[in-house]
Amino acid sequence: MDETRGPAPARTASAAVRTAPRTASPSTARAINDRLALQLLQSEGPLTAGELKARTGLSRPTVADLVERLRTAGLITVVGESGARRRGPNARLYGIVAGRAHLAAVDLRTHGATLAVADLLGRVLAEATVPVGPDAEPGRAAANGVATLEKLLGEAGAGRPHVVAVGAPGLVDPATGRFGGTEWVPAWHDALVTAFGDRPAAPVLLENEVNLAAVAEQRDGAACDRDTFVLLWLGHGTGAAVVLDGRLRRGASGGTGEIGFLPVPGTGTLPTAAGCDGGFHSLAGSAAVCRLAAEHGVEAGPGEGRPGPGGTDATGAPAAEALVRAAVRAGESGAAFLDALAARVAIGAAAVCAVLDPGCVVLGGETGRAGGDALAGRVAGHLARMSPLRTEVRAGTVGGRAVLRGAVLAAMDAAQDDLFGPAA
Repeated sequence: MDETRGPAPARTASAAVRTAPRTASPSTARAINDRLALQLLQSEGPLTAGELKARTGLSRPTVADLVERLRTAGLITVVGESGARRRGPNARLYGIVAGRAHLAAVDLRTHGATLAVADLLGRVLAEATVPVGPDAEPGRAAANGVATLEKLLGEAGAGRPHVVAVGAPGLVDPATGRFGGTEWVPAWHDALVTAFGDRPAAPVLLENEVNLAAVAEQRDGAACDRDTFVLLWLGHGTGAAVVLDGRLRRGASGGTGEIGFLPVPGTGTLPTAAGCDGGFHSLAGSAAVCRLAAEHGVEAGPGEGRPGPGGTDATGAPAAEALVRAAVRAGESGAAFLDALAARVAIGAAAVCAVLDPGCVVLGGETGRAGGDALAGRVAGHLARMSPLRTEVRAGTVGGRAVLRGAVLAAMDAAQDDLFGPAA
């Protein structure tokens, strides 16, 4: 299931430029100024000492001191010069040493895992997907995953990763950072996360996949101008990620956004603690979308899978995605299906908005991505008729790699906090 969240610290770096408070001790002031300079170098790229002075408001001697400290620590280096006509110390461009640490990111799905190795600036250096069969023995699947990570590290010219960030379906206990209900996820997921933690080394950050997709949308996608929004995940299952004032909200048990369990009209039953059948999942999950498409005579295009058990095609990919794409391509003949689907999605969105009033809902997941602006616009229309709260509905733009990208960003933030010191 795709609808749960967990505790990995996927933080959004502040863009504000702040200098050290007047009451700070000299060592605290130095740490704050160093982190400020590193944040600027990460967000803007290489800068000269003069540009750092202008952007931070610090004095020239203070900037000179921090540049020397950061160079001695191996965190920044000279990467070039500014302008062909300028020469000398004042023209030197300083940049973060991207190879100072390497990161690992993992996107766990029901039928496999995608792994990536990135540098300290979040640039992916190597990537691979490991298929896992439905009857795979957990220990063997975990061993294959670890072996793949080792191979990728070698391709990237890296040693051990500084941190491993894993995005997965399933409830994650915020007190332990581990799966809180393994009956909801394949057994090999827990085995692989455990195997990563048993390697010599790197800490493992386990986060719900929907939360990581929200991090990616906020940093690189549809919500980059929002510090408060909800990502509504429409895939094999349904879920939501809640970002308020720039921070992911996970709840007391890690279950913020468990919208699949939301009781809704039109399902004929109620969800239970053991399963979300009868909840919003039964209206907007992949299997429900496939049934709705059949009612409206929508069929997938040539070469696209037909739905099987659980709303997947023969390859395990969500068939709902292909059906929604077909409806969007069909134009007017697919409009009735898209309208009916939007009405269902709006029920979940209206419930979230009534409680949180986020002002913006981003549609993510395979189905949300396939519907694009055509589905988002229809959901917005239904939502406007159901709720007095002004809410913009946007289609997610990061795409099918949102979870992996969010895992890279979470790992990058954790590594930078460790190496640079916590952000101010």
